[in-house]
Amino acid sequence: MKNTRFTEVQIMGVLRQVEGGVPAAELCREHGMSSTTLYKWRAKYRQRDEGDSGGESPPEAHVC
Repeated sequence: MKNTRFTEVQIMGVLRQVEGGVPAAELCREHGMSSTTLYKWRAKYRQRDEGDSGGESPPEAHVC
């Protein structure tokens, strides 16, 4: 398995900065990464967050 330069905590911090309005190009320069990496992280972690919520309520919450 390939070692990564950034921990998951660091990735989440960068993504929070993007959500906070910091330009992507500025963050990429600051952290020494490509914009492609940033957008891949965003897609990966957005998908993970949506997967956690599931969109459905638990079975016991359904009222018949």
